[in-house]
Amino acid sequence: MKLLRVGTAGAERPALLDQDGTTLRDLSGLVTDIDGALLADDAALDRIRAAAASGELPVLDGTAPRVGPPLARIGKIVCIGLNYHDHAAETGAEIPAEPIIFFKAPDTVVGPDDTVLVPRGSVKTDWEVELAVVIGRTARYLDSEADGLAHVAGYAVSHDVSEREFQIERGGTWDKGKNCETFNPLGPWLVTADEVPDPQALALRLRVNGELKQDGTTAEQIFGVGEVVRYVSQFMTLYPGDVINTGTPAGVALGKPEPKPYLRAGDVVELEIEGLGRQRQEFKDA
Repeated sequence: MKLLRVGTAGAERPALLDQDGTTLRDLSGLVTDIDGALLADDAALDRIRAAAASGELPVLDGTAPRVGPPLARIGKIVCIGLNYHDHAAETGAEIPAEPIIFFKAPDTVVGPDDTVLVPRGSVKTDWEVELAVVIGRTARYLDSEADGLAHVAGYAVSHDVSEREFQIERGGTWDKGKNCETFNPLGPWLVTADEVPDPQALALRLRVNGELKQDGTTAEQIFGVGEVVRYVSQFMTLYPGDVINTGTPAGVALGKPEPKPYLRAGDVVELEIEGLGRQRQEFKDA
């Protein structure tokens, strides 16, 4: 299923993208929202599947509603740094022996087509298309990659917007360059895991002002999805509704020759992952 939330910011309602790929069906008669509680409730998900198959779900009124983040009440966003062989190579970094972990605050999340704000004082705002993993079962001390995959409820497109000067040159951890307002567009859909048979075979692309910048595949990940979930569960408990951003392929501004083409107000970024949908953001000054 492709689950999403539509409506004005803070007042989104749950919906489902029909199999025709264009019709939105209203889920508000079945569930109150799309969140961790729903993803952990197999019976509720089965009711949605049955209603979708029967054709009884009402069509959402209105044309082209705003699409919000596909997940409400995110618990935490765990991010994996330098997780693609080609991205590590372009930045001159060594291949990490273990996954690099940092965090984004849930309040950085916005809709897939919402405006992204270039922070005040920023000179190195960068783009990063990423596969987001959404947790559906409580995970602690998992034993295997297979266990990791079994705890995944679904996948989404994530834009891990980053400010490289804040991240790298201002001391401390990466978090200062990762948690600026609007720095994690998510969606358009949460695609349930049954529709993604192999998360290590997904194409990722990103364009800036129409120019292709990133053109990669999750096959390049150093640590695959199952291993990432297993590994993270050794250090913290993952709960339904938690999100893991799994890293970005080569092609970011940081990896380009000087002068590096960092983002400015007026730039338009478009990104997509095979089968998971597309995003489009215009950048404006904060």
